[in-house]
Amino acid sequence: MRYLPLTDTDRADMLAKIGASSIDDLFVDVPAVAQLDGPIHDLPMHASEMAVERHMKSRAGKNLAAGDAPFFLGAGAYRHHVPASVDTVIQRGEFLTAYTPYQPEIAQGTLQMLFEFQTQVARLYGCAVANASLYDGSTACWEAVAMASRVTKRKRAVLSGALHPHYAQVVKTMAQFTGDEIADAQPSIQTEPDLDGLISRIDEETACVVVQYPDILGRISDLSKVAEAAHAKGALLIAVNTEPVALGAIKSPGELGADIVVGEGQSIGVGLQFGGPYLGLFAVRDPKHVRQMPGRLCGETTDAEGKRGFVLTLSTREQHIRREKATSNICTNSGLCALAFSVHMTLLGEKGLRELAAENHRLACMTADRLAQVPGVSLLNTAFFNEFTIMLDGKPAREIVRDLADRGVLGGVSLGRLYPGVEALENALLVAVTETTTEDDIDRLATELHDALAGTQAKEPAQ
Repeated sequence: MRYLPLTDTDRADMLAKIGASSIDDLFVDVPAVAQLDGPIHDLPMHASEMAVERHMKSRAGKNLAAGDAPFFLGAGAYRHHVPASVDTVIQRGEFLTAYTPYQPEIAQGTLQMLFEFQTQVARLYGCAVANASLYDGSTACWEAVAMASRVTKRKRAVLSGALHPHYAQVVKTMAQFTGDEIADAQPSIQTEPDLDGLISRIDEETACVVVQYPDILGRISDLSKVAEAAHAKGALLIAVNTEPVALGAIKSPGELGADIVVGEGQSIGVGLQFGGPYLGLFAVRDPKHVRQMPGRLCGETTDAEGKRGFVLTLSTREQHIRREKATSNICTNSGLCALAFSVHMTLLGEKGLRELAAENHRLACMTADRLAQVPGVSLLNTAFFNEFTIMLDGKPAREIVRDLADRGVLGGVSLGRLYPGVEALENALLVAVTETTTEDDIDRLATELHDALAGTQAKEPAQ
């Protein structure tokens, strides 16, 4: 029996209070094609628990899991090895059950962890201050755009065409409610990012310029050139990083002049997990911008007895006392994922992160060289970290990706899937390589890609 505590009168009163004539008015922003007009037709109205378990196990058995095949997917979510000790620590009861540390006297462990996490993120990003994390990389990107608007008192954001399209879409979606003008673009298929084209779009009304580093095609830009151009127009530079392991090998965005650095922390300590929960990272280079940061900030202090302690120094989200004056309505900070990130980063240390980055790059170079030998394949990038773009001669990448999956290889992400309808990207395939990739995996990808491009029939999987 469903528990519905509200009566029809209660619901009518609530709708009247907010000026809605019916419950359907609450969903006007959801496209009609995405709305159900009744129950899902191919599902029974009820079933026993055992029947549901059998059905779901049967469906799950059709999946090709990341650990069961050569894996080359990336585009913002990466398969890295997570040490077992990370899971051991985050499963401890005092961490696993903790919520918002409103009372510092009973939340010292959580607060100290977040303080250490902030220190790690700030050092990784080359910034002065980092917050206690956000939902994920895409929402952190929007929060940076909103913050730049507050700082500069301007409402125009220029997005690089090589920014992850999902991040760009989140920014455009949120901007509908703030009145910000979003000047976006599409990526150009060329070896080097078109920085001059990006710079030419910056004007005196620009609040910020948003670039990805490395970008969606795996290319690595000289951010200092963009930073100089943005600052000359009074704008801020926002750098987005979706692969934090890369920062063990390349210069930090803050070091190159980025004013706000945001990104996705999933690569360190957090598994793929079917797309979430993930971890948004956020930092600023100039301490004077700290009060415009979203979310919350943990700080170090001393108690009445002079002992070291930790507190929530800044809480700008609406759930705290600022309410409608808050800089953000982010209501959580993916705290358990932040803990996983911090534990993994602590285990690595600076030396371990650099070694991990070097191994990622070594294997990626090996893969790129091997694939470049396949007839009908050309490498777009001249420089990359662990992700690069290959062009398939006369073959739509989406078809090849599906063919490779049938052959037992998760061969990459089709850029035509990320940019539907963009003809120039239909033959482009984004390939990611991490320390979990073996040389046998690389050979298998090259062999199966050769056969897929040649139109050779896929072999039946071994029983």
